[in-house]
Amino acid sequence: MGTVLAPLALLANGITVGIMVSTVIGIAPMMLSLSYERYVQTVQFLWPRYDPVMPLSNGMTVLLDLVLALAVPNNIARAGFAAAAMLLLCVMAISITKNVPVNRYVKSLDPASEPANWSQRDPRRRWRAWNTTRTSVALLAFVTNILATVRLG
Repeated sequence: MGTVLAPLALLANGITVGIMVSTVIGIAPMMLSLSYERYVQTVQFLWPRYDPVMPLSNGMTVLLDLVLALAVPNNIARAGFAAAAMLLLCVMAISITKNVPVNRYVKSLDPASEPANWSQRDPRRRWRAWNTTRTSVALLAFVTNILATVRLG
C-alpha cells in the first residue's frame, strides 16, 4: 500500500509546494508593485483559479499521509507521514484564518474605486508574510514526506 500511496502523497504535496513557492518568488512581489486597481483585478483573476486547486491538493496530501501513518509497518516512516500530515494541517489553518479572509476582502473590492483609507487597509504585506510562513511549513512537510517515503524502501 505504501508503495502506491506514498508517491501519490509526494505528487500532491509537490504540486502544493510548487504553486506556493511560485507565489512567494513571483506573484507576491509582483502584487506589491501594482497599483490598487491592478492589484484588485489581479487577485480577482487569480483567486478563483488557485482556490479550487490548493485545498484539493493539500487536503489530498493530508488524507494520504494519515492513511500511510496508520498503515505502513515501518515506525519511522509512520512517524514521518504523521508529522507531514500535522504540518499540512497547519498550512490549512493558516490559509483558512489568515490568507483566505484577505482574498475574500480583496475580491469584494471595486477595482475602479479605491477606498479612502486604502493605505491603512492594504493587506498585501500581511498576506505575503502569512503566505511565506505557510509555504515554509508546506516545504517542511514535503521534505518530511520525502524522508518518510525513503524509509519505506
